[in-house]
Amino acid sequence: MDLKQFLDHVDSGAEIIGGSEHHQFMHGASQEALAVIAELNGAYRTPEQVRDLLARLTGRPVEDSVVVFPPFYSEFGKNLTLGKDVFINIGCRFQDTGGITIGDGSLIGHGCTLTTLDHGMDPALRASMVPAPVVIGRKVWLGAGVTVVPGVTIGDGAVVGAGAVVTRDVPADTIVAGVPARVVRPTGYQA
Repeated sequence: MDLKQFLDHVDSGAEIIGGSEHHQFMHGASQEALAVIAELNGAYRTPEQVRDLLARLTGRPVEDSVVVFPPFYSEFGKNLTLGKDVFINIGCRFQDTGGITIGDGSLIGHGCTLTTLDHGMDPALRASMVPAPVVIGRKVWLGAGVTVVPGVTIGDGAVVGAGAVVTRDVPADTIVAGVPARVVRPTGYQA
């Protein structure tokens, strides 16, 4: 199996069966990602070095306008897409196997967690995983300590209050907060 075959499987939303060839590929790719992450977080890195390591992690170029403050964590890397002018603050954790896309101009507050895999509910199949992408639109602001669960899309210009747990899609140009996150009001601006 190669990366394209794995990503085609994941992007289709197909289950990753515990112990399967897809599962084994995912674990192997994770080891590569963890090696890059260890290098990224192991010492001071200039912004250019951080972007170079992110490019190795994702397997694609990273815009010069992207800023990530380590430590940063990703367990897969190859299904992470960062737009232009993205800022990711200290201590963020991205489980990107199921796909994470962050749109141009978005700000990710420190300690945010973005997850893209759910485990099976049947205890006998708990090792299996169901992928669902997280999509962060353009000019979104996630406050500190936000958690976004699999399958959520956050619309352009939205603001997510610190500590929120986002369990469903967020409309564009709205402010959400709480656990679970609920719409508080419009932002008053259009992205």
